[in-house]
Amino acid sequence: MELTVIWFILIAVLWTGYFVLEGFDFGVGMLLPILGKGRDELDTDNRRRVLLNTIGPHWDGNEVWVLTAGGATFAAFPHWYATLFSGFYLPLLLILVALIIRNMGFEYRHKRDDDQWRRNWDLCIIVGSFLPALLWGVAFANIVAGVPINADKEYTGNLFTLLNPLGLLGGVTTLLLFLTHGAVFVALKTSGEIREEARALAWKVGIAAAVVAVVFLVWVMMLTGNTGSWILAVLAAVALVVGLLMTRLGRDGVAFTGTAAAIALAVWALFTALFPDVMPSSTNPAWSLTHENAASTDLTLKIMTGAAVVFTPIVLAYTAWTYWIFRKRISTHHIPPAHEPREVGELEAEHVAAGEVGGAHRDH
Repeated sequence: MELTVIWFILIAVLWTGYFVLEGFDFGVGMLLPILGKGRDELDTDNRRRVLLNTIGPHWDGNEVWVLTAGGATFAAFPHWYATLFSGFYLPLLLILVALIIRNMGFEYRHKRDDDQWRRNWDLCIIVGSFLPALLWGVAFANIVAGVPINADKEYTGNLFTLLNPLGLLGGVTTLLLFLTHGAVFVALKTSGEIREEARALAWKVGIAAAVVAVVFLVWVMMLTGNTGSWILAVLAAVALVVGLLMTRLGRDGVAFTGTAAAIALAVWALFTALFPDVMPSSTNPAWSLTHENAASTDLTLKIMTGAAVVFTPIVLAYTAWTYWIFRKRISTHHIPPAHEPREVGELEAEHVAAGEVGGAHRDH
């Protein structure tokens, strides 16, 4: 197998990991005003702290996947990277800003015992989760369907070129899928009222996500699909339906596996439909960027392959270990009073030592 094909597959794997793992992060963030709404101010804050604690040990590690995907694209396919980041500059900038304010919300909401202070940072988390969940779908829909690229491998469109019906449908698809995935994750990681509400919400949002996702995938497959991508798209739909049914039956672990598999299979369907291109040209198919004409030199790819063989298993093992350590459920009774001062990491250490909680967040 050619090294360019291997790196195309590896980049697809990195994006798959990012959307599966960061997908539930985005979903939980967007669910703060829904599942985090309590009977009074104190109950609301406790519920939101429960939600944030479910993703606390994971969100920053999950973001490493997109950094690695971007770095791998830059090194393995520099022409793809250059065209993508210059043509999609504004949407990618919005995603970056959203991620920054979202991360600031995670780190700063507990720094002051003030309700308005926490509400402001909660808004940053909500908006910072909503924008990437929407814009990543817009970006990938356009990448697979094709964008205007000239003979010099330069993007010739603008922001409004990307906001076409298929692109917007792709954004709504990822938004709803991440909401569903996040609700299922909350049901898996919590107990009590929040868990039951998350299950009910996952079913409702999941139905809408399934309908929109089917329409989007069929549209893309009709444009540029092949036998392999059609099979993967069908499997993605089946996995999502299974996940939703398991949610109704209270099988949270199987449900989460179903929604994760649905997202992974959908991403693979898109990359399979994209191959052998990495960025098709809607202006002239002959000007499309492919895994061959956008690639680095063989020497660069060989060196990168050696590094990937060594470090990829280490990263995967560490990621699996963190999810195993923080695997247990959390509820409002695990949350200390908001005014009680704590050092970063103290709540996690206490709960891990006691065997009580997997998933304590830095918000304590």
